[in-house]
Amino acid sequence: MHTGLRITAFAAALAATFGTAYGVGRGVDPIVARSESAPHDGHGESSERPQQRERHGGHGSTPAGGLEISANGYTLDLATPRVAAGRHTELRFTIRDAGGAALTAYQREHDKELHLVIASRDLVTYRHLHPTRAADGTWSTPVELPEAGGYRVFADFTPAGEGAQNLTLGADLAVSGPYEPARPPALSGIARTDGYQVELAGVLRPGKASELKLKVSRAGEPVDDLQPYLGAYGHLVALRSGDLAYLHVHPNGEPGDGTTEPGPEISFTVTAPSGGTYRLFLDFRHGGEVHTAAFTVRAGSTPGARESAPATAPEHSDGHGH
Repeated sequence: MHTGLRITAFAAALAATFGTAYGVGRGVDPIVARSESAPHDGHGESSERPQQRERHGGHGSTPAGGLEISANGYTLDLATPRVAAGRHTELRFTIRDAGGAALTAYQREHDKELHLVIASRDLVTYRHLHPTRAADGTWSTPVELPEAGGYRVFADFTPAGEGAQNLTLGADLAVSGPYEPARPPALSGIARTDGYQVELAGVLRPGKASELKLKVSRAGEPVDDLQPYLGAYGHLVALRSGDLAYLHVHPNGEPGDGTTEPGPEISFTVTAPSGGTYRLFLDFRHGGEVHTAAFTVRAGSTPGARESAPATAPEHSDGHGH
């Protein structure tokens, strides 16, 4: 068979396989219906060094990641490229170096060696997980994704070693089952989750650092006793609509540094890599549980512009802990 014919046949087979994947199984419980928090670990203070925070902090200068499966000699090898909607599955993957060997030495950043984020292409479903690493370098975590469709898996980590850079590698994940595209979440500067209301102030600016402030309240009263979670009072993940470019941003200041209060307001300095629409996911801890508030914003526009109903945060479940 000629090379051109072989490529065409392979592409057709691949398309048929991928299309069939969405026709098996059944999704359950829309992710936007409610927010549920599973038990979480890693609630202590961060043990990272200042230079680690500088590389990983994302205070306005960290470039977007997650668009490549390989970077700086490392590759995300996703051993579970397909799962069924609504079923508990063990997701397995390995970070491999340029020689193909599994990476087994990592720097701990915000109490974890690796942060794993899974998001649907429509930015409705979101998971922030912390998998377990085996001695051979294989990572695994239980996961249940409610709706069929295309997803992106992000591995956020820093290899061990002086001068090592933080990386975020991304890979596609197919979730099988009956598939109906969801409507994009409406623009909103207000999110409600688990009885909490979170208000977003500030403008996300393309190519320019700006401050975003998120104010947490409950039953109409400000929450001024937020608890440290992974060494901070909040963590913010931003995903760009379309290609899902990834930013993981840590707040300005840390618990115990004398400049940061435990709420109700959490401040972040963020630089959007470009114009466009972004989905923001804020993780915060209160009452011993981690909660997630989700917003849809447009870079360069004031939060709440042309706002409709307040956004509802996604269901939040993470197996081994956030």
